[in-house]
Amino acid sequence: MATVASNVHPATDAKLLRFALKQDAIGSGAIGVVCVVVAAVVGEMFGLPSVLLYPVGVFLVAWAAALLIIAARPRVSRAAVGAVMAVNAAWVVVSVELPIAGWFPLSGLGTALVIVQAVVVAGFTGLQFAGLRKNG
Repeated sequence: MATVASNVHPATDAKLLRFALKQDAIGSGAIGVVCVVVAAVVGEMFGLPSVLLYPVGVFLVAWAAALLIIAARPRVSRAAVGAVMAVNAAWVVVSVELPIAGWFPLSGLGTALVIVQAVVVAGFTGLQFAGLRKNG
């Protein structure tokens, strides 16, 4: 009898992975809503253009919804989580590059926010990786 490797894991095996995805969704959604609702105020305070914050906020709200959908599925797709981790890694790289490259006139508070959220996203990604390994 041949066995087939599965790309998904039952709900009971993915507690850490679901937790990491949901925490990522909560953080992403919260920042997204703030960016959309008060982009002008946030932009001025942090040195980011509000014209950038609106689409970033919309993306983050949609991203949060996608993360919740992935986490709520009866089986967590390793491929979907791999894609989430790749997007998160790209987000971290761009976030670290942002203050270094000087693309925007970030305030001190803006620089701190960009770095802190990059560290948090890296942490979510680490938890997601650990959840995949635990279920692997």
